[in-house]
Amino acid sequence: MILALKSRRLPAFLGMAACFAACLAACLAGTACSKSQPADAAPPAAVPAAVKVEPPTDPDVFSVDKPEQFPLVAADLRRVHQDVAANGVVAVDVSRNVPVLSLSSGRVIEISARLGDEVKKGQLLLKIHSNDLALALSDYQKAVADELLARKARDRAKELLDHGALAMKDLETADDAHQKAQVDLRTSAEHVRILGGDPEHPSPVFEVRAPSSGVIVEQNIQTAGGVRSLDVSPNLFTIADLSTVWILCDVYENLLSEVRLGDMAEVHLNAYPGRTWKARVSNISSLLDASTRTAKVRLELANPGGVLRPGMFAEARFTSQTSQDRVVIPATAILRLHDKDWVFRPLGGNQFRRVEIQGGEVTTDGLEYVLTGLNKGDQAVKNALQFATAIEK
Repeated sequence: MILALKSRRLPAFLGMAACFAACLAACLAGTACSKSQPADAAPPAAVPAAVKVEPPTDPDVFSVDKPEQFPLVAADLRRVHQDVAANGVVAVDVSRNVPVLSLSSGRVIEISARLGDEVKKGQLLLKIHSNDLALALSDYQKAVADELLARKARDRAKELLDHGALAMKDLETADDAHQKAQVDLRTSAEHVRILGGDPEHPSPVFEVRAPSSGVIVEQNIQTAGGVRSLDVSPNLFTIADLSTVWILCDVYENLLSEVRLGDMAEVHLNAYPGRTWKARVSNISSLLDASTRTAKVRLELANPGGVLRPGMFAEARFTSQTSQDRVVIPATAILRLHDKDWVFRPLGGNQFRRVEIQGGEVTTDGLEYVLTGLNKGDQAVKNALQFATAIEK
């Protein structure tokens, strides 16, 4: 029986063996065909490898090893009155200016004072030879002669009337002529004095003296120069009392609302660094300069000793009556670099970001106003210079 089973499985086994041999022959034939292909056939395309992209580095972000060595400070708010700064110039108080005039024409023969000189009231300024004065003196001398003749005629008429040799009406006529001669004499004498002469000392040369004490701030005449009549001639001199001066400031139109009459201002002059004057706003111009968009604000300032001279450059700082909250931070937390202001703000961990801000005025207690870039509570490195030095190493 066993032999019978074996005899039945043998043909099946032989069939499987034949099939395996056929497959093996087919594989060998395929290999032979591949080897028979030309040598210059293109290889299959390669699969590209994955590319790793790294994010760009932020130049304003810095990492430090020990962030605890850089203490932080927080920005705060401070209630302050807004200050308005304006440039100005020292000017004379025009209400204290006194012009020096000549009512007669002529020619200057001598000048005793010059521009910038300090003069006293009654001091000789110049001498003028005047044809107008010469004519006035001539009329005065004629009036003197006419008055003398009229007086003698009146006296003679009175004497004749006393002896009955003259009628009363003739005496009245003589007396009227004498009175008119006196009027002409007084008028001509006053004319001589107005033109600068002296009826008691007749001369065509007259002296021009200072009408008040002060400093000569304007001179429009030179030696041998002609002096014309008053209606077409400028002032010979202008004398200014500099015991009080003006500071004329140019304030931009967007800041005019912060300046009021009566406000106090601090004045600094380039000529006297470190020195401060207090002045009060006395006038705000109603006109606006169309080209500069500014209005003139006038300060009145006492000038004892005359140290403030017209034309000096001044800087005025007005303290506004209104107040506002402004962000402040210690000045050491702000780094000035490349004409810009920077602070270093923490990002967490050991990273800090450099942030641009706009700094303002530094207070006396070491704080600095921040105009833009920081809000109340924002933190920054307390010593920005030390931090910047550390990250550069």
